[in-house]
Amino acid sequence: MKSFEWSCFERLSPDPPDWTVRWSDIVREFAWVRRLAGVAQDPVHHAEGDVATHTRMACEALAALPEWRARAESDRVRLFAAVLLHDAAKPDCTQLEPDGRVTAHGHSRRGDLIARRVLWELGAPVAWREYVAALVRHHQVPFWALERPDLDRIVFRVSLLARNDDLALLATADILGRTCGDAAEVMENIGLFREYCAERGCLDTPRRFASDHSRFWYFRTPGRDPDYAAYDDTRLTVTVLSGLPGAGKDTWIARHRADQPVVSLDGLRAELRVAPTDDQRPVVAAAHRLAREHLRAGRSFVWNATNVSRRLREQCVGLVADYRGRVDLVALEAPPPVLRARNRAREHPVPDAVVDRLVSRWETPDPTEAHRVSWIDTADC
Repeated sequence: MKSFEWSCFERLSPDPPDWTVRWSDIVREFAWVRRLAGVAQDPVHHAEGDVATHTRMACEALAALPEWRARAESDRVRLFAAVLLHDAAKPDCTQLEPDGRVTAHGHSRRGDLIARRVLWELGAPVAWREYVAALVRHHQVPFWALERPDLDRIVFRVSLLARNDDLALLATADILGRTCGDAAEVMENIGLFREYCAERGCLDTPRRFASDHSRFWYFRTPGRDPDYAAYDDTRLTVTVLSGLPGAGKDTWIARHRADQPVVSLDGLRAELRVAPTDDQRPVVAAAHRLAREHLRAGRSFVWNATNVSRRLREQCVGLVADYRGRVDLVALEAPPPVLRARNRAREHPVPDAVVDRLVSRWETPDPTEAHRVSWIDTADC
């Protein structure tokens, strides 16, 4: 596969000496950029026009920033990708309110999902992709950061996936790429956001925790002191798998956890004769019953399910945490052609429509969810 570092984003990112944004080339390259044309915006905050116009202006604003130009080329390319993708979900989220306002509620979270799918399909490395997706998901945070009661949790999470100074740069390009009356006030907020992150020790480095156990419980316990060294009282370890159909979960278990019992949703589906398109609640209930048996007995085991969303994983992780278990979250994935070929070769393949629906909801696990999180590309396995 062609090295991602020399792929489309690197080719299209502005470079010295003129730092030109080649917008016509970008439009030809990316279908998701072409979708932005004609999508209306709130004229109070976006008097410059449609989403495509704003995205172009934000890219040009980024390219003009001395701080961005001073970065290493690899860092510049990654940030440029984030600016291109930051409003990619607005075509799906924009609506006209009864009072005439144009809103795009939820476009940051949905943008995270779109960025992940776009970059996965382009072959981006997992860490590179998740860095960009984290910036897209949180790109509005610096605008009103100091009003958030949960700001610590947000900036600590971002620092474990990306860098908060990059998030501030993205927000700066976003606001400079607009025609609006409150730009000066928002720029001041971005400056305060930088100062806050620096004070909290997470502006350009990951937030440090006393241990993996301390980090795990900090993100599960509202109001907890991030410097608190939690006593590790875990009794067992549960390996929770996450991966789309065809990612190689069964193969990974056979190679790395063959000596442990497995709670398998695929196995329970076959046993209960429940199709992937049927109501999955009986399967999930049976999985939880088996899991509780292992947890009560203090046995380490593997939880084998797609678990593609944070909400679904929390159903597993929360149960394990209640029984003083250590959570080892393993995220398995493969390039789209490999994944789909494997799925179709299975004895009972998951329908393509179901796979597509899972991809549209796919949130890669991050370090705030478990004691340990591993990202594994199984393409060559």
